[in-house]
Amino acid sequence: MTTRPAAEQAFLEAFERLSHELPGQGLPWIERLRHDAISTFGELGIPTTRMEDWRSTRLTALAETPFRPVAAQSGQAPSRASLTRATQAIGEAHRLVFLNGYFSAEHSDLTGLPSGVRIESLGHVLAHEPQRLEPHLARCSDSKTRAFTALNTAFASDGILVELSEGAELELPIHALFIQQAETTPAALHPRNLLVAGPRSRARLVEHYLGSGTGVGLTNAVTEVFAARDSRIEHVKLQEERPEAYHIAELHVRQEAGSHFTAHSLSLGAKLMRFDIQALLCGELAHCSLNGLYLGRDTQHVDHHTTIDHAMPHTTSDEVYRGILDGRAHGVFHGRIVVRPDAQKISAEQNNRNLLLSSQATINSKPQLEIYADDVRCTHGAAIGRLDEDALFYLQTRGIPLEDARAILTFGFASQLTRKLPVASLAEYIENHVLAWLPRGEAVR
Repeated sequence: MTTRPAAEQAFLEAFERLSHELPGQGLPWIERLRHDAISTFGELGIPTTRMEDWRSTRLTALAETPFRPVAAQSGQAPSRASLTRATQAIGEAHRLVFLNGYFSAEHSDLTGLPSGVRIESLGHVLAHEPQRLEPHLARCSDSKTRAFTALNTAFASDGILVELSEGAELELPIHALFIQQAETTPAALHPRNLLVAGPRSRARLVEHYLGSGTGVGLTNAVTEVFAARDSRIEHVKLQEERPEAYHIAELHVRQEAGSHFTAHSLSLGAKLMRFDIQALLCGELAHCSLNGLYLGRDTQHVDHHTTIDHAMPHTTSDEVYRGILDGRAHGVFHGRIVVRPDAQKISAEQNNRNLLLSSQATINSKPQLEIYADDVRCTHGAAIGRLDEDALFYLQTRGIPLEDARAILTFGFASQLTRKLPVASLAEYIENHVLAWLPRGEAVR
C-alpha cells in the first residue's frame, strides 16, 4: 500500500477531527460541499511534477511537511510597526485585517461604507447568514480537478465577502490584510474570498498577504469574483510573506457582458509561490486585463499560471507579466488564451518578459494560444535575457558606475508595471521595495 505524503495525511486527519467545528456546519449544502471537496483532495493528492501543470514546480518539501490548522485565537496581536507599514502601503481604505486566517474586528475599519455596499467577514456570514453565500460560493472555482482549491473548500473558515448592488461605487479601495504569524509548528491557513459585483458597480480590492516572525507556514487562498454586466472591478494581490513560507493562491473570475476586470499580481516574498488565475469572459464586450511583477532571489521559486477563456464574441484581453530573478531563483510563467468556437471578433494580447541578473537564475516561460475560431486577433510573446549591454555602456559613458547603471535599468524594467497600479501609495510602496531589493538601488533615487 502506498504511503501518503505527510501533508496529505495531516490534512485528511485534521478534517475528520475538526469538520464539525467549521462554520456552516449543520447546513446540508455546506456539509456536502466540504465533504465532496475533502474527498476530491484525497483522490487527487498534492500535485507532483508528473502533472503537466506542475511539471516545473516541485512540491516535495511542502508535501512532506505535516501542517496543522490554526486555531481561531492562536497568535499574538501584530506589532504596531507591522500594521502601520501594511496600512501605509495602501493608504486610506476600507480595511479588514485577518490574523492567522481569522477576522480581527479590533484592527479593522469598515466605517463610512456607501449605500449598496456590504463588506464583511465571510466566516461571520457562514455562521449566521449562509443563505447569502449559496448562489455564489464555489460556483466559479473548480474543486473537482484542482487539489488546492478542494483543500481550501474543505477547510475555509474565514476571508472577505464583498457585495455590490447595482450601480454601487466605492471611491476608496478595499484592503484585505492577511497576516500569518509564525507558529511553533508548521501551520496552514485557507482564506476564502468572494466578491459579487452587481451591474454597473465599481470597486478596487487589494488582497495583501504578509508574514511575521520565522518558521514554516502555508497560505492556501482562493478568491472568486463575479462581475455582472458593465461592472468595473480592479483586483490587486500583494504577496510578501516570510522567506520560509509556502504561498498557493487561486483567483477565479466570471465576467458578464460589458464588464471590465483588471488584476495586478505583485509577488515579492515566500520560499515557494504559485498563483493561478482563471478568467471566463462569458458576455460580449467583456474585457480582462492581467498584469504581474515578480521578484526572486536566493532559491525562491515563483510560479504564475493564467488562463483567459474567451467564451463569447467581441471580447478582448491583454496580459503583461514581468519578472526579475537573481541568485538561484526559479521563475515559471504559463499564460494560456482560449478562444472557443464561434467566439469571433476576439482581440487578445499576451507578453511575458524576464530579466535574469544572475547566470544561475532560471525561468520557464510558456505562452499558449488555443484558437477554435477564425476571425480573431491574438498575439503572444516571451523574452528572457540580461540587461542591455549597449544601454549599460551608454550610462557608463555618462559617468555612471556599472553597478549603478544596472540598478537604473532594472528599476526602469520594473516601473513599467508599477505605474499601472490603481493606488498611488501602493505604486510608491512597490517602487521603494524594488529599490531596497536591488544592489545599489539607492543610486536610482
